[in-house]
Amino acid sequence: MALPRNPFSRLLSFEVVLLIGLIFALPSLEAPKNLLWLAYLVTWLVNRLRSRNFGGPWDKWDSLIALWIASGYAIAPFAGLPHSEWGGANDILRYAALLWLVKRSGYSPRELVWLIAAMALSTVIALGYGLWEWLVAHRSSALQLNSVGHVNHSAVYLAISFGALLAAVMAFWTKLGALQRLLGMGLALVFAAAVVLSASRAAAGILLLLPLLLGIAWLRRSRVPLAILLLSTLLLAGSVYFIKPEVVQKQETNVKANNILAFRDQIWNTALAAWEKYPWFGVGMHNFNRIPMEQIKTWRAEAGKAYDPARYIGTAHAHSLYFNTLAERGIVGAAVLAAVLLFWLYSLIRFLPQSGGSDLDWALWGGSMSAWVVTSGIGLVNTTLHHEHGMLAALLLGMWLAGMRARPNPAKPEPNGSLDGA
Repeated sequence: MALPRNPFSRLLSFEVVLLIGLIFALPSLEAPKNLLWLAYLVTWLVNRLRSRNFGGPWDKWDSLIALWIASGYAIAPFAGLPHSEWGGANDILRYAALLWLVKRSGYSPRELVWLIAAMALSTVIALGYGLWEWLVAHRSSALQLNSVGHVNHSAVYLAISFGALLAAVMAFWTKLGALQRLLGMGLALVFAAAVVLSASRAAAGILLLLPLLLGIAWLRRSRVPLAILLLSTLLLAGSVYFIKPEVVQKQETNVKANNILAFRDQIWNTALAAWEKYPWFGVGMHNFNRIPMEQIKTWRAEAGKAYDPARYIGTAHAHSLYFNTLAERGIVGAAVLAAVLLFWLYSLIRFLPQSGGSDLDWALWGGSMSAWVVTSGIGLVNTTLHHEHGMLAALLLGMWLAGMRARPNPAKPEPNGSLDGA
């Protein structure tokens, strides 16, 4: 597959190497990940100042990303329970800035393909180490990616990687050799199996939904993927049901105990109580664990509502992207997050590639769509879009938007190829 070279390839080569290094460190190495992010940011700025090219005209996505970053710092001074809110704002900066830089990077198709490959390979390495620590060294009680941490968050990262890899293999299928096809599909199956082994019920559920959504989107290009993915999903669901891995056993146990949500309803009640006390700006980002359980009774009385201590539980976070955001950032922060997720979804639907779109267009769109589905879907019952899996989702969105800017708008051609028509 012959791909055009970037006229600034020499200027950008070290920058791309740093970004690839960041991708490899993201699920595996804590300190190098932070250092590489900073090095990438500085190098990107130096390169753009030298070239006097910051990625073209300002568009709606730029405004939304700027608002997203600013919102974290704007609400921090008004945190209801001051403690770690400025660190929380920095977390938004990390992944939203990565999205912004990649979006305006001007990377060539060849470089974007390298980034896709790096994401798949980095996940393989992190997964291999996680399996070793869990099954061989027995230094971990569950399957976890070293730098991602908790099994639920590792499952989120693996689910995003699964969707992005599956979309890339589907997109480049006709250009791949037999061995490449076998390797790509084999790795996708390994990622899927790892999600099941993680015993995250939400991630396993998304794992069944995501291939079907990709197959439906691919109908514009071919009917074959949907048929194959539907059959594969049915076989996977049947196998999981009869083999009864831990994820199924966990669900059956919770059903018998009448605890399907695994105490999440009590945690969400805590989130709502905190939000009602601090409705506009919340308790502060990363301050959910500071909610004083002994004060909830007073808060409920002030609101003129009944209080039952059995209905509230305190935890590190709300186990829901939406409840956690509402409690920690209030109406202001939640409105900004809603705008980002809704505009992301609108853009995916509005700019679904045409049947004749390039393989790379389809791969990038599929990766971005996978990141949205996993983030929004699993976000119903787990706190997604932060730290490592937040950065992975932002990277996939940024790559898709970068691909959009590199060519005329597929729906309505414009000179700068931006999303201004959205």
